[in-house]
Amino acid sequence: MGLIPSNKLKILFIDADETNGNLQRSQNSFNLYQKCYQLLKGKHQECPWMTTNIESYGVWSPFTKNNADRQLGSFFSYNTLKQTSPSLANLFDVLYTEDERKVSLEVGFRGRPAIGSSIMTQINLERLEEEPWRSLINEIENNAGGGGNAKVLLCGSIFGGTGASGLPTIGRLIANKLEKDGVRDRVKIGCIFALPYFNFPKGNANEQVYASSDSFLLNTEAALRYYKEQAQQFDTKYLIGNQSFEKLGDFSVGKDTQINRPHFVELYAGLAARHFFCDEPQKGVHIMSRNEAGILKWDDIPQVEEVKTKLVNAARFAFIWLGDFQDQLQLGRNQGIRELNGLAWFDKFFQGGGMFGMKTRRHLPDLSDSAQQEAIKTINAWCEDFLRWLRDIHYCDNERIQLFKAREYFVDVKNLKPEKLGDLLWDDSRTKDILDQDTAVNLKNTIGDLDTKNFGEPNQGVSGLAKAVYITCKV
Repeated sequence: MGLIPSNKLKILFIDADETNGNLQRSQNSFNLYQKCYQLLKGKHQECPWMTTNIESYGVWSPFTKNNADRQLGSFFSYNTLKQTSPSLANLFDVLYTEDERKVSLEVGFRGRPAIGSSIMTQINLERLEEEPWRSLINEIENNAGGGGNAKVLLCGSIFGGTGASGLPTIGRLIANKLEKDGVRDRVKIGCIFALPYFNFPKGNANEQVYASSDSFLLNTEAALRYYKEQAQQFDTKYLIGNQSFEKLGDFSVGKDTQINRPHFVELYAGLAARHFFCDEPQKGVHIMSRNEAGILKWDDIPQVEEVKTKLVNAARFAFIWLGDFQDQLQLGRNQGIRELNGLAWFDKFFQGGGMFGMKTRRHLPDLSDSAQQEAIKTINAWCEDFLRWLRDIHYCDNERIQLFKAREYFVDVKNLKPEKLGDLLWDDSRTKDILDQDTAVNLKNTIGDLDTKNFGEPNQGVSGLAKAVYITCKV
């Protein structure tokens, strides 16, 4: 949406459970973004959608090249230690129970930071023999050495397993490596600490070692005490949580059944990332707050003017595209483009059909081309993914989220009502006359007057139309 207007962002997913449902959903959203970015490469100052090149290092797991059975004992060769170094094996017995030593970690660290931190420390950033760490460190140091503004931001929970163990460990390893190479003072390292904001039922009797939400607050207290006294590797820290806990569904130990519904706390985490990358945050701890517990309004959003403008722009675009334009484009494909000929928004971007099957506006793309149809599918998929997320963050226990009227209009993203375009927002300050004019028909008429020369390339076909719709959706 243009809220982090950088030329390039690079991300790295870190998870010992590569089949985690939340991870898969994140990767799916990333892939949709990449496809849309490739469609809309041309820059336009009034269309901030998909203008940042976001690349991924992929997913890194500490087990990728290690023990097939993924047990803590196997990772540290416990059985060998018993024979070659009994004193170390005895220390191992003191630090970890037999269940912790033998349990399979293919689903992650099971809410046990002590397990995760011991494994995470095996990353060797000195020799840089392992990807993606070699590429990550080299790129950070190249940016810092070339006078660039290198910033590294870590994000995760501090009340579970992987995040609680990975954040301090990986942050320290990166800081130490940059310090040794003489560029630490030219790199800002930040961290977003997610405090508890959800809980879930207890695990079943078949699992001996598993995450328990009953221990979240205790884990958090211990983690915060550590960060206060020890975590000097982070220049800027963000603390984000919620006083009421969202109740998730059935218990899941991990893998593809661990799919948490999105939460508005994660929106705040995204805004913290925006603050870190776009501003020059002071060193120390930053917290966010709202005016009243149990309710979230636009006034509770930091830097609300720009954030609201761009968030509303994206929501209106996704809503009208799915509720109107995709149906019209489908109609044109199924029944022939003559059904759309004469419509200003269509004639501006696509070939037409004249008498006796003759093509008109030949310099424009043909709607029936496979590339155009694939572009429609890509934009549809992004819009659906975005509106589902926007809908889900409005469904929180004991919370009234009054940003969009999501529970009225975003319930079924396959069946939207485009005539409600002017009624999507809470606390809409526009006058009644303006709201009455905020219709799909008027929006389409506006598209016909746009100057596509300023769009950048591509400015025709589905890509050009999407940019035009996005621009006209701005409030």
